Amino acid sequence: MSTKTADLAGPGISTYEEVAKILPRNYKPLLNRMDTQRAVFAIKRYIEDHLCEALNLDMVQVPLIVDKASGVNDYLDRDGSRTPIEFPCGLGLEKRIEAQVVQAATKWKRMALAEFGCKEGEGICTDMRAVRKDYFLDHDHSCYVDQWDWEQRITPAERNLDFLKTTVRKIWKVIREAGLHAQEMFPALQKGGYPPIPEEITFIHAEDLLGTYPDMPRKERETAILQIHPAVFIIGIGWTLKDGYPHEMRAADYDDWVTDTSSMTRRDTHGLNGDILVWNPVTHRRHELSSMGIRVTKDTLKVQLKLSGQMDFLKLPYHQAILNDQIPLSIGGGIGQARTFMYLLRTAHLGEVTVSVWPQQLKKICAERNILVLE
Repeated sequence: MSTKTADLAGPGISTYEEVAKILPRNYKPLLNRMDTQRAVFAIKRYIEDHLCEALNLDMVQVPLIVDKASGVNDYLDRDGSRTPIEFPCGLGLEKRIEAQVVQAATKWKRMALAEFGCKEGEGICTDMRAVRKDYFLDHDHSCYVDQWDWEQRITPAERNLDFLKTTVRKIWKVIREAGLHAQEMFPALQKGGYPPIPEEITFIHAEDLLGTYPDMPRKERETAILQIHPAVFIIGIGWTLKDGYPHEMRAADYDDWVTDTSSMTRRDTHGLNGDILVWNPVTHRRHELSSMGIRVTKDTLKVQLKLSGQMDFLKLPYHQAILNDQIPLSIGGGIGQARTFMYLLRTAHLGEVTVSVWPQQLKKICAERNILVLE
């Protein structure tokens, strides 16, 4: 059980000895550096255009910094251990603004639906940039984060698992077809001996995954299911499962992980959210592409904050807006851009498709494996 507790600690491998074990040997990138960049932007344009078409979204501007007092920033988990970068700004002000660099635009997007006048069935998509300083930096975690953060206004009747799955299938179709588009532009991407991008995505509830692999911690369960289904959507992340642990920690004030869905599944299940995971044939590891879900109502917000010991959040403007029905019902998520490029272009490291800062230990390991990271 202690292993399961450790598995909830956060993203990243957590030691560079382990990173050295998992990075591939005899690695050779399929594209040179410039063609990699050309392919990155081809995929980026394709996904932005087709995601907006599939989900009826419009691209909008998104903040890099927010006011700390707004409560809009994302704390990524329910214990608040991953904190944002903060700084005062506004020269000449009697009291300077306490600003934060965003960790994700999750809550801002939901408020923006009302600001942009989105009707039911309409939404927004952003080319979001963020900084997450409390990550262990390995081959697929960076302190610099880029995401397609999207949000769509929904009706009360659409707060169900069927609607969630339909949305996931649309997103997966766009991701897969973006990969095929890149392969058509750069035929070398078809010559690495890697399996094709799966046509279908498989759905499994976190409770059922635990039932299949009851003695495994979360990441091992994900790895095991990906050997059978190389693209999966795990439903119900955040609710405490039958072994006494959630599949993974989730913040309490955006995705709905508490709603009872037993009437939809005919089993004891909770949660209207989940993650898209794929098997990465280059690193031979689980690879998360997206976290998403139907958002909390004012009732489920209060339940989740109580379970998380964060009832004081209810005083913040964002949370008050939910309680006072000033923010529409929605579904939304973030699709990791660099993670998606890495997966579709068959690279071994995020640093091959995006620029960030990397520790010397990691750069040394990468250089020994013919992995050239951008700086």
